[in-house]
Amino acid sequence: MPAGPFILSAMKNTKHRHLIIVLSTILLSLMVIACCVGRYTVNPQDMLYAIQTKMTGEPGNLAMENVFFVIRLPRVIAAVSIGAVLSLCGAVYQGIFKNPLVSPDLLGVSKGACVGAAFSILLGGGMLARQLSAFAFGIIAMLMTMTFPKLLRNQSNLVLVLAGIITSGFMDSILGLMKFTSENDTDLAAIVFWQMGSLASIKVHEILSVLPVFAVGAFILLSLSFRINILSFGDIEAQSLGVNVKKIRWIIILIASLLTASAVCISGTIAWIGLIMPHLARMLAGSDHIKSLPVTMLMGGIFLLLIDTIARTATSLEIPLSVLTGLIGAPFFAWLLYRQKAKVS
Repeated sequence: MPAGPFILSAMKNTKHRHLIIVLSTILLSLMVIACCVGRYTVNPQDMLYAIQTKMTGEPGNLAMENVFFVIRLPRVIAAVSIGAVLSLCGAVYQGIFKNPLVSPDLLGVSKGACVGAAFSILLGGGMLARQLSAFAFGIIAMLMTMTFPKLLRNQSNLVLVLAGIITSGFMDSILGLMKFTSENDTDLAAIVFWQMGSLASIKVHEILSVLPVFAVGAFILLSLSFRINILSFGDIEAQSLGVNVKKIRWIIILIASLLTASAVCISGTIAWIGLIMPHLARMLAGSDHIKSLPVTMLMGGIFLLLIDTIARTATSLEIPLSVLTGLIGAPFFAWLLYRQKAKVS
């Protein structure tokens, strides 16, 4: 048997490992930098000293410990985990729908989850109620987007994207109505926060409440990466290989929608990440989801952490995350449409 294919496969695996190592190193370095920079500068030595005093129980610099453990570290962890999760969900949606133009926000899932979170805020619900409400409305938005092409009997990529735009517009209208009818200025400010996307008000207990959901959901989706590969071939091919297409697709949709809703619960709507990161990951790691999904998560974490650090340090006032992601995502989406030669006429 010729040795060429084995050598080529080994080279590809080595390249993938090197890519994972490089991205992980960049992510860890950015996490350290993000913990240090800001209006209150923390140098790495002070950060290590704060960790040491926290672990040993010795008295330390209380102000610096509060900045690091209460403000910076939870925000950094939130940015990395939310960026990774949204990127993962985008890659999964693109794989199972066989459509490179879909993402949680373009399919309406993010907007639906934002409406659910706003509805829970108006009712005075806690974090669990907000998660459940966001999940329910995210699923409703997904069903609306998937139903529209079936009614038109047109399953093309363009119609699915247009259906997502219609659903997002409808959810935006509901969100606007909620803001208009809100009589409490605090609730109104909270809803505007969800709509624009920000990690400025992240709390330790909030990130701790969603991290288990992120970890379990991401683990399940990564374990299903081989089946996502099969689904991307088409329903007929997948069924011929013994895959229960309908069951697997709905499991993946539910998990991805739950992850998206959980991210929206603590950060609001952050657009474009679920669209652009999977494409960049496939450029580096190829179309095999077994290899591209971990790369997508790392790149998503790096991207959102970098955006969030810029948002809180570039000016005296914090810039909403969706503003910065849109400045990058919109031109990329235009280039993507040109590359796919989509006909919008």
